[in-house]
Amino acid sequence: MTAWWHQIASTVAAEFSDVPDAAQATRIVVRLGMAALLGGVLGWEREHAGKAAGVRTHMLVAMGAALFVLVAQQAGISPADNSRVLQGVIAGVGFLGAGTILKGDAESQVKGLTTAAGIWLTAAIGVAAGLGQEATAVLSTLLALFVLWLIPLAQEAVDKQRPGTSDAAQGEEPR
Repeated sequence: MTAWWHQIASTVAAEFSDVPDAAQATRIVVRLGMAALLGGVLGWEREHAGKAAGVRTHMLVAMGAALFVLVAQQAGISPADNSRVLQGVIAGVGFLGAGTILKGDAESQVKGLTTAAGIWLTAAIGVAAGLGQEATAVLSTLLALFVLWLIPLAQEAVDKQRPGTSDAAQGEEPR
């Protein structure tokens, strides 16, 4: 009976062998944590703007994208094969984003494009974090916040100077 338990313990230990040392465990925590944090920042902005895809959605998208590329790297997949993983993530998140786009009754009324683009960018930021490109992920998040916060303010200032224009007339979703 002791040999049987020893075999079970050895099998369980082998199943967790993808994290062979503290350095690899730290790498996983940092990359997934960074993806979650940056996705959460973008999600917080979207939630603060009253959008349906908020903090949890963006965090999960970023962590999921990071996990796909991180696991592929850990498995020793070649860069050429990893590009196929990236293609799958990009296409899959594109379908997720497409679900946020709604067409209104009027021809020019389309809502959710910015949310869809934000989810797609959040996945890209997660991919960057998952590949160990944390500085690129942080810079991309800052640029996204610039687009989401400052560009609408500039558009609003310009629209106040031009009578008869509105976000809906230009095909953009309101903040």
